Amino acid sequence: MSLPMVVPDPGLPSSVTIWEVGPRDGLQNEPGIIDTSTKIEFIERLGDAGLPIVEASSFVRPDRVPQLADAAEVVGGITRRTDVRHPVLVPNMRGLETAIAHGVTDIAIFASATETFAQRNLGRGYDEQWGMFDPVVSAARSQDMSVRGYLSMCFGDPWEGAVPAPQVVTAVLRLRDLGCDTISLGDTIGVATPGQVADLIERLVVAGVPLGVLGVHFHDTYGQALANTLAALRAGVTSVDASAGGLGGCPYAKAATGNLATEDLVYMLDGLGIEHGVDLDALIATSLWLEARLGRPSPSRVLRARGDNTRKES
Repeated sequence: MSLPMVVPDPGLPSSVTIWEVGPRDGLQNEPGIIDTSTKIEFIERLGDAGLPIVEASSFVRPDRVPQLADAAEVVGGITRRTDVRHPVLVPNMRGLETAIAHGVTDIAIFASATETFAQRNLGRGYDEQWGMFDPVVSAARSQDMSVRGYLSMCFGDPWEGAVPAPQVVTAVLRLRDLGCDTISLGDTIGVATPGQVADLIERLVVAGVPLGVLGVHFHDTYGQALANTLAALRAGVTSVDASAGGLGGCPYAKAATGNLATEDLVYMLDGLGIEHGVDLDALIATSLWLEARLGRPSPSRVLRARGDNTRKES
């Protein structure tokens, strides 16, 4: 049985936007360097599969994330199309200037809800990070660019432990005040559970953050990514981050394992009758194609279920 039985849930959104992070968040944690042409083809294939947002790369220092040292070549090599957005992560003004020079129209910044991770990931403290991001967001907005704010460690931090929800709410409001159009709530080390997710989203709504601003970004360390996603959908969130094949992690938080697999998310959404626009077969073919180039199996459950037969036949 390759397709799920469709049983709609009236308590869930009718449509969801999938924010594909595989080419950036997925590949940045690979032990080896992936050649530029493979990255470009990966991005193109994901767009062809119907994903409306495919995060292309990150303009960071090559010594910090060597896997993305070819960001300029990747961004310059992908096809610009009207039906797919290709955001790029920028950590500072230098990154933004590079993005502008390459015609990027969508950027993302990466903030932390905790002091320790801000120090380790950004080289700045929790309070200092906002001063670093302020000119970046202001300059981007002056160029009519859309700005996404990633917020890491929203549910747990490997050094500080559980992160209090009010602390996360404060950080989200800081990102809103900076001028971020959307904000992605990151379970960076994959420790969240559905109750935590529902509670945080409710607190954010009470604090005045519109649901349309929020996205969710779950890692599957404890096998909770899909359950947490369902809790977020039930709370009214309609933007979900995912990575083809379940690739990913975080170079500065070794406890972080793979992201929610896009195939697993699409299968669940199909079963719930929620519109998303992605061709699951084309997505599976793309992840199997990349899997062969990485030389190891993907953690995606759907790829294990559907891909095993494809591998046997090929």
